[in-house]
Amino acid sequence: MNMKTKKLIYSVIIALALSLSSCSDFLEIKPNNLVTGSSLTAENLPSLTSPLYNVVWADFNSQFYFGLGDGASYNLYAPFSNYVYPFADFSVTGLTGPLVNAWSSFYQVIQQSNKVIISIKESSASEDAKNQYIGEARFMRGTAYWYLASLWGNAIISENPTDVVNNPLMNTNLRNDVFEFAIRDLEFAAKYLPENAAQSGRIDKYSAFGMLSRVYLAYSGYVSNQTNPNAGTRNSEYLELAKKAAEKVINNSTYNLVDNYPDLFKVENNNNSESMFAFQWVPGMNSTTGWGVINNHQAYFAYSSEITGDDAAWGDWTRATYDIIKEYSPIDTIRRRATWMGYGDFYPEINKANGGLLCERSNGQQFLNVKKGVVGSTKDNPAIARMNSALNTYMLRLAEVYLNYAEAILGNSASTNDANALLYFNKVRTRAKMPEKSSITYEDIRYERRVEFCMEGQYWYDLLSRSYYKQQDVIEYLISQHRETIVPFLFESPNNLSIDPDRDEATRAIGNIDASVFIFPYPSDEVIKNPLLKEPPVSYQFTEERITDLFN
Repeated sequence: MNMKTKKLIYSVIIALALSLSSCSDFLEIKPNNLVTGSSLTAENLPSLTSPLYNVVWADFNSQFYFGLGDGASYNLYAPFSNYVYPFADFSVTGLTGPLVNAWSSFYQVIQQSNKVIISIKESSASEDAKNQYIGEARFMRGTAYWYLASLWGNAIISENPTDVVNNPLMNTNLRNDVFEFAIRDLEFAAKYLPENAAQSGRIDKYSAFGMLSRVYLAYSGYVSNQTNPNAGTRNSEYLELAKKAAEKVINNSTYNLVDNYPDLFKVENNNNSESMFAFQWVPGMNSTTGWGVINNHQAYFAYSSEITGDDAAWGDWTRATYDIIKEYSPIDTIRRRATWMGYGDFYPEINKANGGLLCERSNGQQFLNVKKGVVGSTKDNPAIARMNSALNTYMLRLAEVYLNYAEAILGNSASTNDANALLYFNKVRTRAKMPEKSSITYEDIRYERRVEFCMEGQYWYDLLSRSYYKQQDVIEYLISQHRETIVPFLFESPNNLSIDPDRDEATRAIGNIDASVFIFPYPSDEVIKNPLLKEPPVSYQFTEERITDLFN
């Protein structure tokens, strides 16, 4: 993609996103994209940040979100797809489509955020108003850079799109600097975003503190172990920061866990009390009228047109792996049913006209297809359209902050019975009708993360965070998943798992599982256009002091 094309894309993104309407209040704001400079007032600022909640993330959301997050971690198996198997099989190259699209999407987020920040600084709004909306843009930019640091390591840090246009040949910056840049952006957001968002669906300061609890926790394993990812311990300073950031959410915010876990994944519950940051998709639009502002996950997941009511149902071979299904505790049925459809499961909210959906055998065999993100047809909910579930995409839920808090307290210990860690860890478990624990280990937290957020694009990043300081442990864990073996399992609701004696195991080729799986290749086309991507990274020169009074 040449720079003229990139500039055009950014302009189209702004124009498209600002011309669309939504049931979310802030997406109904009339566009003011022709207002610039000192004519830009505080009343205009919300329209500048609205596109940062959907269209610029679309190429990340479409396939990469779950293809990488759940495919690479081997929750999801889709052997005939081009969006899961390269990650599940560790056969990713610089030509892997979803990887290329994600890279492009992250930089669209970054450069759109940069444009917003520059415009706001030139506006006539008050300093408080400027800082609030700059904080919103920096939250998005910081999140994008956290992904870049996590997946590619060294990346190009940019604070002004014009610099890239004028000089498209740029060195990458050190991974540590990319992490720190993300942290600084999120810290700014935590300082200046409002206590409560003015409109449903927008982020607030506790969204930023929640994201910081994730990033601090991951960085605690990386910052002290860059030359030895098997050192085995995490940095105590950043563990404490992760704890404090989570405490800010726990003690000061109005977020609460949704009582009933399956209700989290119903369209009518978008922007619920647990949702701290979610992509806001436009309901009622289909793949023709709203490409870029719709959530197409259901089309990839739904196993039958009986669910969607149209032809966009391609998920028959998008299935749970044996590795994830055997992970579930036999009594962890609420989260399993909300995530995977198995033989005997019944969903009254889908196919309502015929009394609900009862999952039956497929050709005499039992498979588990994706439920999370599958919401039904237009007859079930008028917000749904072809290839658009209208379901928000969770990027941060309160349940994660609770687990981040527990893990930060656990720190480098083998186990903990700290009362606060147990309180919030057990809140996540008891919501799913799981028994409380009186002591927790890393393995307990790992289990909760995997099943709680399964099919929410997250588990691979949990494994990455562990790999920063216990890399060989994670490699051995990945090997133990036996990705090269297709197990002929049988399943029947609620959680009855067995091996089919009438079928044999099958094998398939996968890539090497070693340290190389933790860093992805740059898109081949980008390397051709910017050969400096292959050169050693350089340090980034930060232009502002880091905020130091967040936790005073």
